[in-house]
Amino acid sequence: MKKISIIFLLSLTGLTLHAKSDTKIVPDSLQAGSQYYAYPVPERGIPILSPTPDGYVPFHIEHYGRHGSRWIIGAYKYENTVRQLEKADKQNKLTPRGKEVLEQLRPIAKEAKTRDGELTPLGHRQHRGIANRMYHNFPTVFQPGTHVDAKSTQVIRCILSMANEVEELRVLNPELIITMDASATTQPILNNSDLDKGSFNAAAKAYRLTEAVDTLLFDKTYFFEQIFTDQDYVATNIDSNSLFSNMFEIATNTQSHDDQPSFYDLFTPEMLQRKWKSDNASWFVSAGNSAVSDGRVPFNQRFLMEEIIASADTAMLSPNLSANLRFGHEVVVLPLTVFMELDNYGDEINDLYDLDSKWRNYEIFPMGCNIQLIFYRPELNKVSNSDDILVKALLNEREVSLPAKPVTGNYYRWNDVRDYYNKKIESFSTRFKE
Repeated sequence: MKKISIIFLLSLTGLTLHAKSDTKIVPDSLQAGSQYYAYPVPERGIPILSPTPDGYVPFHIEHYGRHGSRWIIGAYKYENTVRQLEKADKQNKLTPRGKEVLEQLRPIAKEAKTRDGELTPLGHRQHRGIANRMYHNFPTVFQPGTHVDAKSTQVIRCILSMANEVEELRVLNPELIITMDASATTQPILNNSDLDKGSFNAAAKAYRLTEAVDTLLFDKTYFFEQIFTDQDYVATNIDSNSLFSNMFEIATNTQSHDDQPSFYDLFTPEMLQRKWKSDNASWFVSAGNSAVSDGRVPFNQRFLMEEIIASADTAMLSPNLSANLRFGHEVVVLPLTVFMELDNYGDEINDLYDLDSKWRNYEIFPMGCNIQLIFYRPELNKVSNSDDILVKALLNEREVSLPAKPVTGNYYRWNDVRDYYNKKIESFSTRFKE
């Protein structure tokens, strides 16, 4: 597609892509992996939380988390890459580095056949760490007798992520009352990424749009020159698009493993940045607040938000301590973050090229990403009027703002936050005439 037609397509949707210099945020090689970015805590520092307001104490937690680091979903991506390189090797078309990549990928592709999409050892450790920090950040919640209710989608990597967190909590306090579930009854709420017809059509258009953006942003010449000696051979014998895409996933997913070799030398820093820019735009238009979808896609998490509100309200009626932990996928965390308007992630953005200065996917949904709502009540009251309840939100353990007037810092009255979300949910049928 020619540049002029891409810009025309953008203009029809209300999105823009201005020709600006690359002066925005530059992700490092790991962050460039977008959804493959390994959970950055504690390796890149542990977020510092603000002091609890005087006279208040945490008593309840609502949580939704993504599974931890995993193998790539689709073992065929390894197999197809090996197959294309073997075909070229038989024709003596591989560079020395290309031959090395082939030898490095063969054992990985073999193991991937039995590990398709499964949690890696790092993924297990990530959730142990998240649970450990949650326990020590909010010790008044996890007292003997506290009920921890954990639910997961039916996907094994999510179930194992859940198991690691609750087992870490059990080690820290064997007197916790822990219940777990992963069944067809949990699936509709915890993995509801089904879109209404209008949102589905908007998302499909968005994907076509970002394919055009991907074409405009950069070429892949350097990558193929590192692997193949004959670029004419590549043009006529190699499925270049799938090879590049698969190899990029493999390279960025190596951070999910403890023992895989690096393939980052196949990409220049500029290629990594531009590929991330394209992926960032793709994820944004499919889950963010943009003109191309009339901002409707994040509403697919309204059912999950309703459950969070209901279970939080129920906890307030009890003198007992509790935590509701949910485990699922990035396709839920991303639109849920937008729907909840955590920090500025719910803002409408219609300039895709300027997107990275305002909206960076790796900050929201790395492997193991999570949203925590921490509830506080007056220290001397076991059961409080909802007017007395405060709430604080954490995104990947970092304090973030909520769409209400704060009482102090990042602490809000639950009534204000709940009312805002309820009104937003109620607006869906009116706004989109469903």
